[in-house]
Amino acid sequence: MLLGEYAYRPLVLYENDGDDRVGNVVSDQLFLHLGGSISLWQRLSLSADLPLALVNEGSSPASGAQAFTSPNGAALGDLRLGARFRFLGAPDSAFQLGVAGYLWLPTGDQDSFAGDGSVRALPALVANGEIGSFVYAANAGVTLRGERRFAATTLGTQIQFAAAAGLLALDKKLQIGPELYGTTTTSDAFDRDTTNLEAILGLKYRAGPMVFGAAAGPGITRGLGTPTFRAILSVAYVPIAEPEREPTDRDRDGILDERDACPDRFGIPSTNPSFNGCPDTDKDGVFDDEDACKETPGKRSEDPKKNGCPEEKDRDKDGVLDDDDACPDEKGVADSDPKKNGCPPDRDGDGVLDKDDACPDLKGKASADPEQNGCPGDTDGDGIRDDQDACPREKGKPDSDPSKNGCPSLVRVTNNEIVILQQVQFKTASDVILPSSDDLLQQVSAVLKEHPELTKVEIQGHTDNRGSAALNQALSQRRAASVVKWLVNRGGVEAARLTPKGYGKDDPIETNDTEEGRQKNRRVQFRILTTDKATNVKDGAP
Repeated sequence: MLLGEYAYRPLVLYENDGDDRVGNVVSDQLFLHLGGSISLWQRLSLSADLPLALVNEGSSPASGAQAFTSPNGAALGDLRLGARFRFLGAPDSAFQLGVAGYLWLPTGDQDSFAGDGSVRALPALVANGEIGSFVYAANAGVTLRGERRFAATTLGTQIQFAAAAGLLALDKKLQIGPELYGTTTTSDAFDRDTTNLEAILGLKYRAGPMVFGAAAGPGITRGLGTPTFRAILSVAYVPIAEPEREPTDRDRDGILDERDACPDRFGIPSTNPSFNGCPDTDKDGVFDDEDACKETPGKRSEDPKKNGCPEEKDRDKDGVLDDDDACPDEKGVADSDPKKNGCPPDRDGDGVLDKDDACPDLKGKASADPEQNGCPGDTDGDGIRDDQDACPREKGKPDSDPSKNGCPSLVRVTNNEIVILQQVQFKTASDVILPSSDDLLQQVSAVLKEHPELTKVEIQGHTDNRGSAALNQALSQRRAASVVKWLVNRGGVEAARLTPKGYGKDDPIETNDTEEGRQKNRRVQFRILTTDKATNVKDGAP
């Protein structure tokens, strides 16, 4: 690429805080850029750019005791090396993201304002994309350089940013759109003297491998290096590689598309061009995707279930061919399970056929009793079937109320508590258990023995709010301990599974403002703390 870049008044001397222009250190500057780049793997771009100042002149202005010598004549600029890598998005996609890095070598003449005099680098983040006839790009980076003072302004590390948009026309040969770019120092960000901001309107036109470009626009700020006006002309040689068309095999069956009768379906070779590359495993002339019997040669049929299959053999006439029928002499139904296909139905999948299943919609067990065959079992052995037992893990009695049928009369087990339907009775203001609670505690003991997986149960004592907190706490603790003692000594429960704890009046379940509420708050609860299901062994099975 050759690019000519003209800048009018890029370096101007001002006084009185930038209100009065004294003169032009550089009034006219024309650079000719010789550049080139190469793209690798459609992701990495390497580039180089060498500028040459053909016109570089000014009026050598002075401000007070300080004079500035303007350049005169041609001068070499700083060589720039660059690399850009796209790591997100595909070429011509709506969004692409990449990183870029540029390195300037001090090959230019610093006194002619054509070079920086030192090495500097720019890492940047680049985003761009193409949406129909709209294209856009944006980048931002940081120019790393040493500090340099010019006049009353200190220049150093800079933030660089740019954004552009364009419209494509004439089959993408023409592009036109605006660009905005600038820099500012990190030490005095967006200060008037250290911020450059320019805008241009540009166009590019491709004619074969040649691309021509033109752009022009004003400087917006007065920062060092910002011209009043900039104009650009360019010409570049950008050939478009036309990849050679390689033989394709879309279905990847090893048969090239040009000889494949079914280029989009994986197939097999055939000497018959009409079948070559088509899927027909049994070679019966019926393609596999239409063949109901892919492995067995057959005949065409209007019935999709019979197309490509041999003559029917279905002894039990249930619609399932004998070769696939697990019960070829017994009429059944089709099933995805080969062991059940063509067999009589078993709706609940319990292994007992519906015709023999007394509970065809409930998974159960085989039984010699026809009335119980295929029905759920009786886990707790209380004579009430599990599907009808509201408490299938505790022995109970029949009850017309479904929610109580098969449940113990006074005790039930939930996920986190052994629930008692009566209160444990004590002598007033005492921890002595009244005999009227013996039957209740005996049932609690029975439940604990039936459920060895309940490895730790907290026996909780609670009181109402009458009396002092200390007395209530002590009384609730003694009552909880009395219940533990009863269950161990008289109920035969292991002491290690029980722990007493008194809560006093701190955890009421009803209001303490009524006698009825206070009576409910004076209670004992059995809270399940830990459970070990592996210890629950019943009928010899874990």
